[in-house]
Amino acid sequence: MKRKNYEDLKAEVWDTGRCSGCGACIAVCPADAIVFSTDDGSDSPVNTGYCKEVVDCVPCGACYAVCPRTDDVKIPKDVTGEYRRIVPARSSFEITGKQSGGAVSAILLDGLERGTIDAVITVSEDGWTRKPYSVMITSKEAILMKAGSRYNWHVPVLTALNEAVVGRKYSKIAIVGTPCVVQAARLMKESTNDLVKPFGNAIRLIIGLFCTESFDYERLMEGKLKTDMNIEPWQIRRMDVKGKLEITTDGEVVDLPLAELDGCIKEGCRICTDFTGLMSDLSAGSVGSEPDYTTLVIRNDTGEGFVSNAVMSGKLEISGDINLGLIEKLSRAKLSRA
Repeated sequence: MKRKNYEDLKAEVWDTGRCSGCGACIAVCPADAIVFSTDDGSDSPVNTGYCKEVVDCVPCGACYAVCPRTDDVKIPKDVTGEYRRIVPARSSFEITGKQSGGAVSAILLDGLERGTIDAVITVSEDGWTRKPYSVMITSKEAILMKAGSRYNWHVPVLTALNEAVVGRKYSKIAIVGTPCVVQAARLMKESTNDLVKPFGNAIRLIIGLFCTESFDYERLMEGKLKTDMNIEPWQIRRMDVKGKLEITTDGEVVDLPLAELDGCIKEGCRICTDFTGLMSDLSAGSVGSEPDYTTLVIRNDTGEGFVSNAVMSGKLEISGDINLGLIEKLSRAKLSRA
């Protein structure tokens, strides 16, 4: 059977508007030939003109193997997915700018201190414009500085994985991202493609973040918020999606119905059915817990181990009750909408 390659990926995903924008294909391309164009406003990457398999007949297919939106990939369609337990948690120490309870930052910090992870691939943002970008973090100080980064932007998170694995040779990497990022990372770990295996072997922990949808930065920040509502990026202290977009500034909290933001949503998000990151080791979000707590969905031994270690070290506290019904409600809403 012929291995599928870049041409198949383009036909099935890029040309049909199904691309999630996760950045996985960019990370694993051995020729560094896949990029996101900054000129055409496209939601999908482009090939710069060279594919080692198409041009030189050298077996590859890495980009197709890691894409979560191809015809060959079947993403689970479930409400909460399989899990060991769901708990409310928060960091036991103060984290400036934390998004909810700071639990993810506490777990990552503990992992870096213990040496169970040596790098984190996640999202950061410019402090003034709030424009997001993919980043590799390797220090405890940086984890605390990046806490509270906005994950509801469309960001090719996994692009930084190339530098972590190929450039820096890290081998115990934590991935933090939305469900599409989680799906691509899981495909890497399970892939039999020899060019993808080094990436899969280097991933130790996959943390999925609850996600209703992702927004295009220019359409939402520059268009809706700045132009229409006179909210400057530097004024925003927090953004969260809980069935609506909640924007916190220094002076007020503004709620925007998602129906009003339809034009700001990336096309690839419209087909996603996964709210909680079903293929992660550990899922996290603010929905289902009391204010200042993070809801943690512990899905397997890996997730359990990292949470237990953080509790044991005193960096993470678990207490309170979970509103599972609210999590299920938003999960079903995303399933039905897609």
